[in-house]
Amino acid sequence: MAPGTETREDETAGALRFGVVGAGHFGRYHAQKYAALRGARLIAVVDIDEERASAVANPLGADTLPDHRALIGRVDAVSVAVPAAAHFPVVRDFLNAGIHVLVEKPFTETVATARELTALAQAKGLVLQVGLIERFSDTFQAVAPRISRPLYIESIRVGPFSERGTDVSVVLDLMIHDIDIILALVDAPVADIDAVGTPVFSGSEDIANARLKFANGCVANVTASRVSLKTERSLRIFQPDMYIKVDHGERSIRIARKKNDDAPASPENVALERASFEQGDALMREVEAFVHAVRTGGTPVVTGGDGVRSLEVAHRISASMSENRAALSLP
Repeated sequence: MAPGTETREDETAGALRFGVVGAGHFGRYHAQKYAALRGARLIAVVDIDEERASAVANPLGADTLPDHRALIGRVDAVSVAVPAAAHFPVVRDFLNAGIHVLVEKPFTETVATARELTALAQAKGLVLQVGLIERFSDTFQAVAPRISRPLYIESIRVGPFSERGTDVSVVLDLMIHDIDIILALVDAPVADIDAVGTPVFSGSEDIANARLKFANGCVANVTASRVSLKTERSLRIFQPDMYIKVDHGERSIRIARKKNDDAPASPENVALERASFEQGDALMREVEAFVHAVRTGGTPVVTGGDGVRSLEVAHRISASMSENRAALSLP
């Protein structure tokens, strides 16, 4: 046995085996996270472009494979980071083979296929986690425990144009994150949606705005754009005793709240708080949560059911945009 080999074997003994399907932007980072985690072993990276797969896999000591089905029998769990159109068949193959899955957003192209995958994972007792990464951000984790009765939520997620992600609309590319966050904060079904949006540079909507009205009276105004001249990612939340502003770009939270519920309204009865956060690794938290769920058999932070709910709302937003364009006689 070569010197040092026994140490490497000790580190990988009992480690869960992972594969990554898709060696693009997100797939590369997923592979790096698995390779860095104790208790996890990156077995292979899959991509139809073997050169791209090798560029990701080789520095991490993993194999390169051209077909995702070649992972079956070699891994316990996978991350799926291929284009959205391929999510359903690839995830289904792994679930049918008894392999746990973390699938990048958007979950699938249709609500029906998302429901099918969720039911399949449940029937087989497998972990199916949807990669809605904002749930793992420092700012969301700090804000969520403070939210009890939101009345109005405003989210803005805009940035300059990039070709990455344009295989789907801006609703499924960017807005889906804020839809997921809002649904996690508001404990009520969505009663009504009114939305507008239009393509600008791609073949689907590049800018969209949606007004969501919940059954409990809460209203959310959600804006997403990938054709803006600036980058902004912010969230404002109003509830009876508190106003919160989250700036994801600055990684800061500002809070205004009443000091004393019984005191009359006045500037002296307002307490102001501000908190800032270092750049956290939300993707590492997401992958760690997936690994933990696989190891323990627990429920993932973002379940298939969560993914279905967000996708349902996203498709209702898209339907509303189409109706409003038709009413305006727009293409």
